[in-house]
This record gives sequence, structure tokens and C-alpha cells, in this order.
Amino acid sequence: MGLLLDSFWRAMAYCLHRRVIVWSLFPLLLMAAMAWGLGYFFWADAVIWTEGVLQGAGWLHMLWTWLQGHGVQSAPALVAPVLVVLAVAPVLVVVALLLVALCMTPALVELVAQKRFPQLERKHGGSLLASLAWSSGSSLIALIALVVSIPLWFVPPLVVVIPPLIWGWLTYRVMAFDALAAHASRPERRALFLRHRYALMLIGVICGYLGAAPAIVWASGVVFLAAFWVLIPLAIWIYALVFAFSSLWFSHFCLSALESMREELPQPPQAPVVPFAPGAGNTLLP
Repeated sequence: MGLLLDSFWRAMAYCLHRRVIVWSLFPLLLMAAMAWGLGYFFWADAVIWTEGVLQGAGWLHMLWTWLQGHGVQSAPALVAPVLVVLAVAPVLVVVALLLVALCMTPALVELVAQKRFPQLERKHGGSLLASLAWSSGSSLIALIALVVSIPLWFVPPLVVVIPPLIWGWLTYRVMAFDALAAHASRPERRALFLRHRYALMLIGVICGYLGAAPAIVWASGVVFLAAFWVLIPLAIWIYALVFAFSSLWFSHFCLSALESMREELPQPPQAPVVPFAPGAGNTLLP
């Protein structure tokens, strides 16, 4: 628990670093361009299609009638944009996570290593291609899990449990791998994953909940159309900053855990120092 809290406050402090703030703007620009492109080409059609599906669903007819009786007119038209945002947001989150893993995480890990662990030996247990394959495979599994679990999101308690758990697992897999790629060997990485799996999963889940928070800002941009162009980029930047914080948290935790694990290993015995006898030339003492 001490290592968990220590790495947490250090990650918070590093988020105020000038370089971290600048790096967080790079995914923002790419994500803003992607969000703008999706909105420009597909937003209207996606909302119309979703509204048609909602209106054609017979099991929702009673709900629309009840809402209309309570003064809510055109409920499907109000719900459709929110559903489109909720459907697109996970894809954007995954893309943001990959961008952070490929672009920001190596720079953030290097920042932590230079400032806190300059003497930590680098064993290079993970290459760039291995990181890309690991991140892509983990993201694919997470997307499949999200799609499969969508029906469970309509159960009120599960909607606040399942998505953060999936994001937590994905964040833990991607961030922890990249945090240890340069410094840990493969056996060391596997040993750390096994020894600290619950703590790493907890960090991932907390970061998963933090990553879900900007969706509120994202949805607000749909509700308050006048502030759309301000709230949506703000939400994307918060996503990037949350991922930067996640990367820093995993970097501090994993590198510190790696250093501690190496210190626990038995040191090779050193040869005894044999003194020379004074005044006896080069004769060695027994």
C-alpha cells in the first residue's frame, strides 16, 4: 500500500510538469481531428439511424409513451445523440490509449527514469514492435469485451462496474508493459506482473474510472450545443491528461517495484581481500 500511495502522489506532481502538459496536447490534436472528421461525415446519419432503431423497438414503445405523457416530447430524438456519443466514446478512448502508449508513454517513462532511477539497469525486455503487438492485442480483447457486455450496461449497478473494469484491465496491460519495456527483462516483467497483479489491477481500475469521467463533459457538448466546440476538445484533452497520469502512475510504481525486487535478490559473493604483509615484499598473508 505504501508503494501504491507513494507512486500516486508522485504521478500527480509530475502531471504539473511543463513537458507533461505539452505532451498531453499531442494526442489532443489528433483526437480532435478524428472527432471532427467522424462528426462531420457520420454524425447526422448515425443519429438518424439510432433514432429510427429506438422508434422501431417495440419493447421501448411503452417507455416513449410514458415519457410523452409526462411532457417529454420526441424522447427518441433526445436519447439518440447520447447513445451515439456513448457508442463512439469507447473507440476514441481506445485510440487515445494507443496514442499515449506509442507516443507519450516512452517519453514519460524516460522522464521518470532520469529523475528517480538513473542508476537502474536497462535490460530491454520489450521492443517497440512487441509493445505495439501487446497494445493492439489487448485493445482488441477489450473492445470485444465491451461489445459483448453492452446489454449488461442497461442494468443500473453493472453500468458503473463493467466498463471501468474493462478499462482497468486494458490500462494495466498496456501501461505496465510499456513502463517496464526498457528496464525489465521478460522474466522480471512476468515476476512483477505476478507479484503485484492486484495492485496493478487496482491502479488500472482507478484510472478506468478517471477515464470515464470526461465522458460527462463529452455528453454535455451534445446537450449544450452552443458549447459543443469547447466542451468536446476539453473532454479529449482530459482524456489525454488522464492517460498521461496513468502512465506516470504505472511508471513510478513499476520502476520502483523493479528496483526493490532487484535489491532483494542475493548478491554474488565477493572475493576476499587479502592484505599484503608490511615489509615482506609481495608475500601474501594466509
